[in-house]
Amino acid sequence: MEAPVGRAARSGPSAQRAVTVLALRQTWRGALVVTALAATMSAVAVSAHHSTVKEPSDAAALSALAGNPAIRTLFGEPLALWDAGGFAVWRTGTVLAVLFSVWGLLAATRITRGEEDSGRWDVLLAGRVPVTTVVVRHIAVPVAAVLLAGAAAFVGLVAAGAGAGGAAVHGVGLALCGVFFVAVGAFASQVFAARSSASGAAMAVLGIGMLLKTVGDGVAGLGWLRWLSPFGMAALTRPYDGDRPEPLVVLAVVCLLPLACAVIVAGRRDVRGGLLPPPSGRAARTLLLGSVRAFAVRRLLRPLTAWSVGIGVYYLLIGVLALSMTDFLTANPRFADLAARAGFTGLGTVRGYVATLFALLAVPAGAFVAVRFSALAHDESARRLTLLLARPLTRTRLLTAEVTAVLGGAVLLTTVTGLATWAGTAVVGADLGLLAALSGAWNVLPVVLLCLGTSVLALGWAPRAVAFAGCAPAAGGFLLKVFADTSSWPAWVGWLSPFTHLAAVPDTSVDWPAALLMAALAVLATAVGAVGYRSRDLRG
Repeated sequence: MEAPVGRAARSGPSAQRAVTVLALRQTWRGALVVTALAATMSAVAVSAHHSTVKEPSDAAALSALAGNPAIRTLFGEPLALWDAGGFAVWRTGTVLAVLFSVWGLLAATRITRGEEDSGRWDVLLAGRVPVTTVVVRHIAVPVAAVLLAGAAAFVGLVAAGAGAGGAAVHGVGLALCGVFFVAVGAFASQVFAARSSASGAAMAVLGIGMLLKTVGDGVAGLGWLRWLSPFGMAALTRPYDGDRPEPLVVLAVVCLLPLACAVIVAGRRDVRGGLLPPPSGRAARTLLLGSVRAFAVRRLLRPLTAWSVGIGVYYLLIGVLALSMTDFLTANPRFADLAARAGFTGLGTVRGYVATLFALLAVPAGAFVAVRFSALAHDESARRLTLLLARPLTRTRLLTAEVTAVLGGAVLLTTVTGLATWAGTAVVGADLGLLAALSGAWNVLPVVLLCLGTSVLALGWAPRAVAFAGCAPAAGGFLLKVFADTSSWPAWVGWLSPFTHLAAVPDTSVDWPAALLMAALAVLATAVGAVGYRSRDLRG
């Protein structure tokens, strides 16, 4: 018996609201973290301005330092550094734009293509709500989240004492960067039939966008390249130094293109399919399928290659710019002092310069480890491990294989980074030996081990929190150190950050007691996580 027309009409909005709530439940935790970071980092950067720029001559000197091509390439174009808001935009703008974009991109592919690929949308799409509506609702939620995060950056700046006009332009620019990559992730999810392919394609777009902005910032004659990148257009608004709205209008229009394409393609494809059909007739690829350990390596190869290329290219650029940076600071020692007060210490020598930037390597390397264990947790919830674990295979053996593969991948990632940095310095004739470069990159491995340990700990006892827990020692530890240094917190608070105990290698020798202590804590966390993983039920 058919339902009355009026009843069917009333059930439509209710079903659509249920779809929105579903998307919200899948994203609210990450959205809350991004929003909190946007507000906190913005406010802390404004506070740091007061301790760094104490008189007008300091602002002029810092502007001269930031005007150096090497500084512009690495940290972006300086914007009104005499103003607390402009200083905060320079310190945090690029980082927050990338944070918004990466989170929005991955959230969009996860809750659209990831959910459909796992079969969770089969029943949903068999109901009254058409696939285009489902896709639109799942796009709207992360879009709203990045808009909220942009508003949080505005609130953080204004609450700390920065001007509202520049804060508004900056917040809107950050939000539109996030919206653009939510749209790119959603569009890629309609084009490709696998989440990994969709995420990879969208991340490639993000990498190209960052490259265009970096080149446009560092090379005056190529500044026009920034109009081809969402990050570049956000920077062209020049918050606190003109507050130009025109790039925001262009960026908003650009965001509409992938959004419209995602909605159109969603209505023209099959369920669980993409616009591009999967390859057919391909010969079976059986390489590295002979054992659990080999399969763990096979699963790691593609993402490890992508992470190594992205991070390696960045540190190659750091090596190429080494002499330009150190020569400038050697000739202007007062600028080096101001750079240290701004948070960039040890930049006066090649070894100190690379040591300072090698410390930052712990953040992406730790994120790599956390993402890999998060993928293992996702495979479990998607029932991809059910048949494997139904065989005479212990969970301890499976986990050991994953830990070994990820640990090897982290070592290889840091090694590639050290080689890339050494190659960059060799090109320009900077005094940095191969062993010194490798030791500086390997110096962050204790922090990466902590990320591995907390990832396994969460996998065993709180599988839904693997990504957050795995990133906490690196990303959380770095932010804790920054906040403790710039906010006059008690010394013991900064001591809790692993970065406090990282020696400036290769400028100094390794702090072996601290490194061994972090390694021991990582082993303990891994062991406790393994106990939980072995004893809990499978998620499905």
